[in-house]
Amino acid sequence: MRKRLFAVAATALLPGIGLLTYNELSNRRERTVEVHQQAAQAARNAAAELDRVLEGAKSLLIAVSALPTVVDLEPSSCSVSLQRIAASLQMTGAILVIDANRKLVCDSQGNPAGVDFSERSYVNEGLLADGDSLVVGNFTVSKLTGNAVLPVAVALQRNGKTIGVVATAIRLDWLQARMTERNLAGGERVTLADREGVILAQAPPVGVPIGARVPDPLLAKLEALEAGTLETSDSVGGGQILAYRPVSSQMPVFVSAGISASDAFHSINRTTLASLLLLVMSVIAAFVAASVVGKRFILQPIYRIVSVLEGYKAGNLDTRTHMRGAAGELGLVGDTVDSLLDELEVRRAAAASAEERRTLLVGELRHRVKNTLAVVTAIARQTFPRDDRLESYSQRLSALARAYDLIFTEEHGTAGALMTEVVEAALAPYDRKSGTPFDIGGTPLSIEPEAGLALSLVIHELATNATKYGALSDEHGRVHITWRSANQRVTFCWHEQNGPPVSKPERTGFGSQLIRRAFPAGYRPELTLDFATDGLRCTIEFNESSVNTRTADLQ
Repeated sequence: MRKRLFAVAATALLPGIGLLTYNELSNRRERTVEVHQQAAQAARNAAAELDRVLEGAKSLLIAVSALPTVVDLEPSSCSVSLQRIAASLQMTGAILVIDANRKLVCDSQGNPAGVDFSERSYVNEGLLADGDSLVVGNFTVSKLTGNAVLPVAVALQRNGKTIGVVATAIRLDWLQARMTERNLAGGERVTLADREGVILAQAPPVGVPIGARVPDPLLAKLEALEAGTLETSDSVGGGQILAYRPVSSQMPVFVSAGISASDAFHSINRTTLASLLLLVMSVIAAFVAASVVGKRFILQPIYRIVSVLEGYKAGNLDTRTHMRGAAGELGLVGDTVDSLLDELEVRRAAAASAEERRTLLVGELRHRVKNTLAVVTAIARQTFPRDDRLESYSQRLSALARAYDLIFTEEHGTAGALMTEVVEAALAPYDRKSGTPFDIGGTPLSIEPEAGLALSLVIHELATNATKYGALSDEHGRVHITWRSANQRVTFCWHEQNGPPVSKPERTGFGSQLIRRAFPAGYRPELTLDFATDGLRCTIEFNESSVNTRTADLQ
């Protein structure tokens, strides 16, 4: 019962658990969508900021390319002009003018002319670019300053013909500081990388150095067809939700923005933890309540009712629950049990009284039957002359009287008698002074009154016949009597031995008819008589109970 109460408590908690799980999953789905959108917006903002930086660098280079000293490729005057312009700039490391032979003409730092830049890809691309196009190179370590920079260049033209390039380099330390300053939303981590996946700047700065490769998940997105988002959970990605904008002709720099999953779901995780703690406390409280309340209001009343019923079964007829509805519905059950026990006591007393009356009536009936048989015997003796038939008739009546007396004896508790007692009572008149001629044996068996009377008469007739013609007519004769019970059928066997030779009678006398018709049809008797030369064999099979009696009881 306690387990069932716990099961009920757990079942009652299921809707709450289901609702909590649904809310948890729903909140996480909504937060995931929100974080993906936030990361995508951060990536757009970073790309827009980088676009402004590149646009400023482009405007600077176009303005420098329009200077007469630059267009004329005059090293001395060109260097002075470039130094004057670069002195007011913070984002660039140097401004360079390179001729069509990839040789340095002049720069803003006064380096000697003639330095070869033919291996720099942005110089070669700048010589092939249109006049207004900005060429953005990859991560580079400046030859002139030794700093990590992002080079940019535009074509230098004279009379519509490209004669060189004007280049500068965006300092990566300045770029990282600029991106960190603009990344004010909080929680995002912006990464800029060149077309080969080399990190140019990170905001805010992390342990990954400038010049390292972006993580593999982002490296695979450098040349993606369109912007998107992804989630990483490995040690390299750091467990982030990342938005990326791949390299394109409009944006030659790869931009990504990531949000830490732990930071993004911090509030939800905290709410989940609180909900789980509340759920655990609810489960514990429900089980404690089920245990305490169940024991007090369910188990104890049930045990009390069971104890009373067991006590009544054991013979304590005065035991009662005395609940009177004190324990709710189970109290009503206990009160009903008390009422039932009271009614059983009333019926038991009535049954005891009826049993006393029945016992008195059975005794009176036995007495009257015996008196009636005695009167019938006396009338027969006065009416008929004394001969063998009168003696046989009197013995039959005496056997009937003894059978009635035995079957209705009260010491057996119920109307009926043991098989052994019925047989011995019927054979008592035929015992000899020198010893009994009967061998009696069989399984312990009690038979009904009607069957006992029939069997008593049959045994008397068999014994009378044996006295006249069979084994009992010889002093050495013996009769073996056995019986057994199987499948609700009784088999009674009478076997005479050591008597005179036996032959089948030519006519059927009253005794034979009595033997064949003594048992009522309800017992379904089957009689077998074998007139063997060594002695009569009689076998009677009948039901232990009358079929008619059972049918009447069922009705």
